[in-house]
Amino acid sequence: MVKGANVGLAALSEDVGSVMVSLGWSSATGEGDADVSVLLLDGAGKVRSDVDFCFYNNPVAGNGSVQLLGKTPTADGSEDRISFDLDAVPEEIDKVVVAASRYGGSRFGELDDLRLTLADSAGDGLVRFAVEEADEVSAVIFGELYRRSGQWKFRAVGQGYASGLAGLATDYGVDIDDDAAEEDAREQGEQEQEPERDQGQGYAEEAPLPEPAGQPTAPARVPAQATGARADDASAAPAQDGPAAAPKPARRPRTAKKKVTLPRTARMSLADNESWRSARLFPVSALKSDRERETRATSVVLSVMAQVPEFGRRLTAGFGAPAGRMETFTEVTLPHGESPRRPDGVVRVERAGKLWTALVETKTNGNALKPDQVQAYMDIAARRGYEAVITLSNDVALDGSPLVDVRIDGRRKHKVALWHLSWAEVVHQAQMLIRHEGVGNAAHAWLLQELLHYLQHENSGCHGFQNMGAAWVPVRRGIDDETLCQGDARALEVIENWERLVRQVCLRLGGELGQKVLPVQRARRGSDPGVRRAELADHLCEQGRLNAEIRIEGTPGVLAITADLRTGKLRTSIEVPSAEPGYPLSRVKRLIRRLAEAPADLHIETLVDGPGAGPRGTLERLRPEPADIVPKDGAQITGFRLSLFKGMGSGRGSAETGFIRSVDEAVDRFHAQVVAQVEAPAPRRSRSEEPTG
Repeated sequence: MVKGANVGLAALSEDVGSVMVSLGWSSATGEGDADVSVLLLDGAGKVRSDVDFCFYNNPVAGNGSVQLLGKTPTADGSEDRISFDLDAVPEEIDKVVVAASRYGGSRFGELDDLRLTLADSAGDGLVRFAVEEADEVSAVIFGELYRRSGQWKFRAVGQGYASGLAGLATDYGVDIDDDAAEEDAREQGEQEQEPERDQGQGYAEEAPLPEPAGQPTAPARVPAQATGARADDASAAPAQDGPAAAPKPARRPRTAKKKVTLPRTARMSLADNESWRSARLFPVSALKSDRERETRATSVVLSVMAQVPEFGRRLTAGFGAPAGRMETFTEVTLPHGESPRRPDGVVRVERAGKLWTALVETKTNGNALKPDQVQAYMDIAARRGYEAVITLSNDVALDGSPLVDVRIDGRRKHKVALWHLSWAEVVHQAQMLIRHEGVGNAAHAWLLQELLHYLQHENSGCHGFQNMGAAWVPVRRGIDDETLCQGDARALEVIENWERLVRQVCLRLGGELGQKVLPVQRARRGSDPGVRRAELADHLCEQGRLNAEIRIEGTPGVLAITADLRTGKLRTSIEVPSAEPGYPLSRVKRLIRRLAEAPADLHIETLVDGPGAGPRGTLERLRPEPADIVPKDGAQITGFRLSLFKGMGSGRGSAETGFIRSVDEAVDRFHAQVVAQVEAPAPRRSRSEEPTG
């Protein structure tokens, strides 16, 4: 589409009751990012209240009809996805605006290939719109969905705001409240003085105060942090009260309940000794066979999805499911020729009298999905008018490399979407909700905690990707004795499994930190993922190394991982820019002070402007002699590269001596002991300071 064009969604597809909008961009360094937001507008073109402003701290709006799903890796970077259940958008909403904003003085001109794509509930792409001429703006409206004659249409907008999201949001009735952070801190202090409730598991705040009868609805008041505005951002202008404004109350009433999260540290146990085991809602001790593990895991996950709305919606919104009442079923028998089939589960969502149905096929303990089973469920779903088939296993799906190849009968009018979930993704979503984002009440948080304990138990079989494949040992031997040739299919298999492992590392680390952690793929946008992986496989044959980069929100650079199969060493590193003023020696000393708790074997290399490498040394040697890494030729210091080395596991699995375990341990150690100490002094945002509504 071109800027200003519009199109009716019903003319593009019959499956537009739920649609997926993705916003994407790229940057030369792989570090450029932006925040996505959605505004739901009434007939007057304004938000009704702050619940109609959907952003990072309010990811669900419109009674669940709009949900921010976060970033997902793609073949050439990542995309932010937004799920829209158009049939469930409140009748008072006439228009939905989709925007993105940058923070900290950054502009969209620093990013490349700004684009919006829209897909129907079956995942088929319907619309693509490239945004141009956004060089000097820090916020952009990509597009809008609006109603006309009872039908939904899409308009390509591409409008930029030099004043940032603060200016954009103000135009639509959002009142930016700059002093909200200070007020939230004061409220936090008041709450700490109150008696502990719910045994330390958090509690829901009081219900919102009603608007005075006969008075117009007040504009939404959202803290400046919600719009990406910072104290040093000129766009973060204070909100102005009207001439007849009433005195500001000591505590601003909230329009949303505080979400419940569970504490990281457990309370002191009442058990007599460590041999006592806590009673669990989902026991794992009786599991003896793969079939029992599959049956139990399916029932556990589906039951929690139905009981915890935030969790169920989080897992199904990306598959085109509407926001509605969810019921889940296991071991359902469905006719299929002479031999009925029994999918592991069924998910059914009802909204306004319409049903959305997905069949679920589950595998645990590293067992592979069977193509004939999945094909049968696709055929059954097509005949019965179901919308999707969801596969759930330890494996991680890759773009352009499907886990299961199925036939799609083009003669069928009804389309069935095939989606995949990894157990690692399920664990990630549970962690994000109970540790960082919160759920509606303490009982739901406890249910998620029990689910998480079950999935992470060694006997559950739900441990995510845990096997580098049959090609791992032959490839390592071929590299060691220099007999592995370019074009060998086994090298390509190792590259694909390495990419799966890196994506799982991102999911695990992101769930623990509560931050966006994504793989960085420095590839030309639009390139074929199969071609890219083939090139990496040839590089592996030639160099004997596996390379990856991951970007962690709030850190000054990307975390690089290198597995050298020739030397058996794992290297984790990060490049820290040095933009502080001062003499070179002073900058080096500041860095070493920040690394006071880092391991003595940390390698530090000075990065200099121009050709050639700078001096390097270990932290143990540099602590008493920091001048040793100051360039002797007067070269300008541009930054420092920090690296840790670790022995690489040889086995293909996740056992104590396995390669997967060694990668996990190397990343965890490097992040905890190095990255966490050199994070930018003024991080992008603090989770404890985020607004709650």
